[in-house]
Amino acid sequence: MVQSLWESDKASKAQGGLEELVYRSNRIGSDRRVCNWGGGNTSAKTTVKDFRGRDIEVMYVKGSGSDLASMKAGNFTGLRMEDIRPLFDRDEMPDEEMVAYLSQCMVDAKHPRASIETLLHAFLPFKHVDHTHPDAIIALCCADNGPSVAREIFGERFVWVPYVRPGFTLSKMIAEGVLANPKAELVLMEKHGLVTWGETSEACYAQTIKIISEAERYIEARVQEEKLFGGVKHEALPKDVQRALTSAVMPVIRGAVSDAKKMILSYDDGADVLQFVGGADAATLSQVGAACPDHLVHTKVVPLFIDWTPNAEDLEGLTKKLKSGIEAYKAQYRAYFERNKHEGDVMFEAAPRVILIPGIGMINTGKSWAMSQISGALYHRAIAVMRGATALGQFVSLSENESYNVEYWPLELYKLSLAPAEAEFSRKIALITGGAGGIGSETARRLVSEGAHVVLADLNLEGAQKVADEMNSKYGENRALAVKMDVTREEEVAAAYAETALNYGGVDIIVNNAGLATSSPFDETSLKEWNLNMSVLGTGYFLVAREAFKLMKEQGLGGNMVFIGSKNSVYAGKNATAYSSAKALEAHLARCIAAEGGEFGIRVNTILPDAILQGSAIWNGSWRNERAAAYGIEPDQLEEYYRKRTTLLVNIYPRDIAEGIAFFASSKSDKTTGCMLTIDGGVPAAFTR
Repeated sequence: MVQSLWESDKASKAQGGLEELVYRSNRIGSDRRVCNWGGGNTSAKTTVKDFRGRDIEVMYVKGSGSDLASMKAGNFTGLRMEDIRPLFDRDEMPDEEMVAYLSQCMVDAKHPRASIETLLHAFLPFKHVDHTHPDAIIALCCADNGPSVAREIFGERFVWVPYVRPGFTLSKMIAEGVLANPKAELVLMEKHGLVTWGETSEACYAQTIKIISEAERYIEARVQEEKLFGGVKHEALPKDVQRALTSAVMPVIRGAVSDAKKMILSYDDGADVLQFVGGADAATLSQVGAACPDHLVHTKVVPLFIDWTPNAEDLEGLTKKLKSGIEAYKAQYRAYFERNKHEGDVMFEAAPRVILIPGIGMINTGKSWAMSQISGALYHRAIAVMRGATALGQFVSLSENESYNVEYWPLELYKLSLAPAEAEFSRKIALITGGAGGIGSETARRLVSEGAHVVLADLNLEGAQKVADEMNSKYGENRALAVKMDVTREEEVAAAYAETALNYGGVDIIVNNAGLATSSPFDETSLKEWNLNMSVLGTGYFLVAREAFKLMKEQGLGGNMVFIGSKNSVYAGKNATAYSSAKALEAHLARCIAAEGGEFGIRVNTILPDAILQGSAIWNGSWRNERAAAYGIEPDQLEEYYRKRTTLLVNIYPRDIAEGIAFFASSKSDKTTGCMLTIDGGVPAAFTR
């Protein structure tokens, strides 16, 4: 049940109308049962000084493209009320004209564009107004018997407004309804949401929570758990089976939903999701339509429901149903677009954003993990709405044409246009072995800075997690994932890719970087030392690349592998026979994979660094002393020795190698494969020939 989150001590620190509005808005947005991500809007009317020092009445209202939970003062738009009030006398006003007019009413041209529902707030004669999308209220507003149920709950205290797309007409209808009903305390917007008000910010918030709570209590008294969604048809599979099946099909799904652009996936096995997908009526209910206009912008009108009987042994059957289901969904979406399109409309991706699988849960797609999570979060809200609506009566939605008009509404498209431009590695997933080390961590930072999602695989899980935490703190939740992996263990390599698929859907970039090094004269090289180098630098690179190759083929989206070789891949290093031989193996292994991968769009290239002493676990061990001894110098002289032997007289750092990796992984090298790139400052003995 929704509870008040108002904290008087914190609220009292807000100075002035705008700060109070920020606090109230954040409280509302922090509970998604009250307001959807990115949806709803709030306002406050107050008096401020204009640029000439005059007192003027200003309404601050949520700006377009913001989210109530995280909004700051700069996300609100201030408008002069004396310029807005005359609009109430008009009979109509097209969206484009209204937007243009409101832009002239702004007290500061730097403010964001005002919400499409600005006039809803302006026309109501109250200082503080909230428009929200509570689950309980939308359930009531999406029930076929909504008005009669509303009378049972609220008596004469409500105004019911038939569905009209937001804009001038809806705003005026709401205000006229409230003015005509002296007992009105709230407005119920059919298939849309709730409007409440108050004389103070606290009173407005309290009224919002009070009204939602009344609806919740009424609905919960009528919910019959055993009959929800038609009763149980399919039980959820055991968690380990769910995860195993999901990780196996994620690359298949990712390939099928990534047409013009790649998609990032996320998996959700929430209790409410599993209950819904296992319901006897779920297949039918899920296809009724979106529960709220705000939902379908991110979830599309309907999800893809996979008609599959949960069976731990039926991976092949599930895979076939997913492939055929996604193709059928895309065909249906293209037909929907053709039936409803307007001149100039450009179709979004046709693939589903929400995929429901009985016994397993929900898979969501998006241009990033964060955006896939938004689709998932909104479908959680849709499930809650259907739960309530079916407890009251029949769940109903918008017509197909109106759904299309919302999805392709120019004002909604404007919100999407506010998103930052996509970077080079946006929509890409990179797995980096040795991710906790100097080269691995710098590569992760480099790729994430341009949009990538990265998986840091390392024996040193604590170190990898530290790097992942750093990047998630800077770039957002789950942009980086740490996994423990010994590259010489086949089962651990497979498990790391399964975890990658489960978290993001698949993989696009592999950086084969895990390493070690030993040094000894050839006749003193033991079989143990030889096998150690071959195991990590040969077998390890083979296992990591082979599993990636299989996964990339399954996705059908191409891919990139970058091997981190060494100067010693082409140069016979003194007292380093085992290491140099293994590094030569890596370089040729990369060429062999490149030869086979071309037809699948899989590129494989190798970087040959030299003497990366900074941040390296290898150089912090016995290797430093051994190499110094081989050259007859002291360990602390090694860095200067390496610098002086280069033609450019430079040292090489992890960031230099990361830059080379980024080049090979990027679109700048789309036509390059089987290549070796030296980044060693110019060591003549290692010039390729």
